[in-house]
Amino acid sequence: MNGSADTRAKLESLRDEIRYHNYRYHVLDDPEIPDAEYDRLMRQLQALEEQNPEFITDDSPTQRVGEQPISAFGTVEHRIPMLSLDNAFSSAELNDFHRRVIERLKLGDDGDSLRYAAEPKLDGAAVSLLYAKGRLVRGATRGDGTTGEDITHNVRTIKGVPLRLIGKGYPETLEVRGEVFMPKAGFEALNTKARELGQKLFVNPRNAAAGSLRQLDPKLTAARPLDIYLYSVGFAEGGSLPDRHSEILDQLQEWGLKTCPERKVVRGVQGCLDYYSDIGSRRETLRYEIDGVVYKVDSIAEQRRLGFVSRAPRWAIAHKFPAQEELTVVLDIEFQVGRTGALTPVARLEPVFVGGVTVSNATLHNIDELRRKDVRIGDTVIIRRAGDVIPEVVGVIQSRRPAKTRKVQLPKKCPVCKSAVAKEEGEAVARCTGGLYCSAQRAESLKHFVSRRALDIEGLGARLIEQLVAVDRIHTPADLFTLTEDELAAMERMAEKSAQNLIRSIEASKSTSLARFLYGLGIREVGEATAASLASHFGNLESLVAAREADLLKVPDVGPVVAARIRTFFDEPHNLEIIERLQKSGVHWPESEPETTESDGTLAGKVFVLTGTLSDMSRDEAKQRIIGLGGKVTGSVSKKTDFVVLGENPGSKLRKAQALNVSLLDESDFKELISGP
Repeated sequence: MNGSADTRAKLESLRDEIRYHNYRYHVLDDPEIPDAEYDRLMRQLQALEEQNPEFITDDSPTQRVGEQPISAFGTVEHRIPMLSLDNAFSSAELNDFHRRVIERLKLGDDGDSLRYAAEPKLDGAAVSLLYAKGRLVRGATRGDGTTGEDITHNVRTIKGVPLRLIGKGYPETLEVRGEVFMPKAGFEALNTKARELGQKLFVNPRNAAAGSLRQLDPKLTAARPLDIYLYSVGFAEGGSLPDRHSEILDQLQEWGLKTCPERKVVRGVQGCLDYYSDIGSRRETLRYEIDGVVYKVDSIAEQRRLGFVSRAPRWAIAHKFPAQEELTVVLDIEFQVGRTGALTPVARLEPVFVGGVTVSNATLHNIDELRRKDVRIGDTVIIRRAGDVIPEVVGVIQSRRPAKTRKVQLPKKCPVCKSAVAKEEGEAVARCTGGLYCSAQRAESLKHFVSRRALDIEGLGARLIEQLVAVDRIHTPADLFTLTEDELAAMERMAEKSAQNLIRSIEASKSTSLARFLYGLGIREVGEATAASLASHFGNLESLVAAREADLLKVPDVGPVVAARIRTFFDEPHNLEIIERLQKSGVHWPESEPETTESDGTLAGKVFVLTGTLSDMSRDEAKQRIIGLGGKVTGSVSKKTDFVVLGENPGSKLRKAQALNVSLLDESDFKELISGP
């Protein structure tokens, strides 16, 4: 085969691969690869066609936007094509775009003052809405850019889509374009419900939005938390529009059409870069997913002068963020053992740059999740990393799975200590039964015991604990109090001064509180708030150790599961032996009398939960005010909770309180309550 034939074959192979992914994305709403991989394929094809223009064909993906829609819906031919945008992946590519714009407009030195309308690039589903005399008459998907699907019955269910425009002066006929998306919170709630019902989970909000729009039953779409932002006008007849893109969006907003609140007009390429940096820094806090920003020459007259290329306007570009999803290969799957003995499957990956860092490991959460996703060694997988979130395996590219791969099985023996692995019925997590005898659990338990909110032993870090465990010097928390300066000074990265400081810190930690001590023991299900409730209720360790499950259930924040965990812990002689050794080593705390049901405080007997950020006081200050008035503060909402105090950005505790009909107090109500009569 000669060079020309080789090139033609390469072009056809690339085109076929892109057509396949267009079909998966646009027709089936079930994309198989992340956007970053698709962009690479398209750029590779564009480069090859630019080098060999004689081989460009009319049906190449570079000459068309996508594939034909399926026939389950009626079709809509877009009078003005819904074109895609070219992408810039670096500041250099953005500078090239800006240079081309000012050269075509012959702006010369005035290019720095060129106005661009900038806004986030939402990761959703593009749609068009047609209004006749102010009434919504049609909604359509983008489809292949020329022909889309009629989804009028579904867009009517989206609350952000007005069925009739408001105000005056809108054109007789107006077609607007925008992005239907699913807010992050709604997406999480949708997947949580699907997980509870054993249904298939959506991969990402974009996939969820596109799938929701293509439901045949509009009641199903109405049940989905969809929203929309409009970003342009397709055409307008019987009326006029402003002569700047940004002013057109202002006008749409006045007519009742939603536009993105983050949009802004900037000047020149530096203004674009500043906007990109600002939005990027706030990306994780936005209520919706974005994958970049879009810049459009603001002047409509200048847009017309710039015109279009075959598949995109010359006056607009999408500046993409580093990909949050990428492809890589699973080299191995290992099981890590945590402090409580939980076995977590971890995928060892061929290193890949995603979300701004190089990733070589990703969590698979638990054995049930591993089985659901069916990840195998040798698989090509999608890895996702957003912000500081631990990288996770989103899914497997089934079409790239090697032959003769095997499903990963839960190990019968702990990979660290070879003890049996058990998985309780109803629990997703499998655990090593080795307890403190398992060195993995031992190290993690000791790290927890010395942590800031437990015994708070400054200078005793994770690396040193791992060294001491590795040389078999410490087995239980009690062994920490037998360490000497000489042996610590001999450890790696330790010196005489450091050893002296650490010994002083260990000695100082002996004076603690019962709540810190209980939290440091690492009893399953007993977090910081529950430990504080137990200490406050029983007053001393002896009463707690002797308590029956029925007694434990009287403690706020303690339910049947937690009570059983506590009782199991104190029924284990080995644990009582360690506690006795700790006390003999000098660990102590002030004791108090067990709580009685009587109190003269105005909040006596009332149970509070705090959530969100309070503006006038810290959570600890609010907690002390409640306790000082005889109330109790717990860490989780239950039927025993009397009030949930809401600060700014409350979390899941708000939803649980609403589900249980627990009384809610905003900060103003709370301050009034604690101020007394």
